[in-house]
Amino acid sequence: MSVVDDVVSVRLDDEKNALIILDQTLLPGETKYLTLTTQQQIWDAIYRLQVRGAPAIGIAAAYGVYLAAKQSSATEWAALHADFTEARKFLASARPTAVNLFWALDRMQRCLDACEGQPVSRCKAALLAEAHAIREEDEQVCKAIGENALALLRPGMGLLTHCNAGTIATAKYGTALAPIYLGQDRGYGFRVFADETRPLLQGARLTAWELQQAGVDVTLLCDDMCSIVMKNGWVDACLVGCDRVAANGDTANKIGTSTLSIVASRYGVPFYVCAPTSTIDMNCTSGKDIQIELRQDSEISTLWYKTPQAPAGIKAYNPAFDVTDNEFITAIITEKGVVYPPFEQGLAEIMK
Repeated sequence: MSVVDDVVSVRLDDEKNALIILDQTLLPGETKYLTLTTQQQIWDAIYRLQVRGAPAIGIAAAYGVYLAAKQSSATEWAALHADFTEARKFLASARPTAVNLFWALDRMQRCLDACEGQPVSRCKAALLAEAHAIREEDEQVCKAIGENALALLRPGMGLLTHCNAGTIATAKYGTALAPIYLGQDRGYGFRVFADETRPLLQGARLTAWELQQAGVDVTLLCDDMCSIVMKNGWVDACLVGCDRVAANGDTANKIGTSTLSIVASRYGVPFYVCAPTSTIDMNCTSGKDIQIELRQDSEISTLWYKTPQAPAGIKAYNPAFDVTDNEFITAIITEKGVVYPPFEQGLAEIMK
């Protein structure tokens, strides 16, 4: 099976008024698609990480809010706008850190705003076209990120990645995994190390599964093994995805990314953040302004175990993300090009 070609993590079934998602919480043991027909189901899927990855979340939200508008009984633009806005606010509350969620919903909002005064049927058609465009553009963006990243790599390199920034987290190809897939097709023979990514194990369950299915030479690591493999000289570059980029180049990604960047700096290993421009938030001055999502204690103590692995009632601190300071980032790779320090200047230029 080719994951890149055969697995679609998010799609619309317009005839059935449904959002179809790959339930990523069941991988790698079971490949199951869910049919979501209510806004609550879509909200739950985003919150519970059944659909995850910043671009995939944005695509799901765009289709979700389109379905809310489609199912509205409004006969005039103002009433449709009110129903749409209610659904938009609801979906936006699912997760706070990934900027693509808000970016996609804002883009859909602008689409509807531009339809003011038009028949409701035309407004709904415009929203559908915009949601499809968000998905199609993401595929093109990921391919471009992959090409730009691949230009910085050499055949036979050892690469280390964290969490999952692959095809199931996007429309296709992924961000941090895109150059690995492109390199695999072109005979680069990369050796990839995948952090397991505690506590939800996206690296072990998702990245290792994706890359293994694609025939990539992949080795699974516990998160705290990154230092020894770098010290051994087995890693030539780190590639990670991103959920938000601040204007100064600080980035928010899955918890543990910051640690990885610091270790990479210690051993002189280039640390590349692969980020579509939709994740760049120029209104966010620095990483200090990024809201970090806190999740349930059970994800650490009980969720992935047959029996609890921590004492009953123990307190837990479970941030879903951390902020990687820009000083530890070699470059931010976007679909429009590679941005090097000073990031304030480069990001401002690329976002014009």
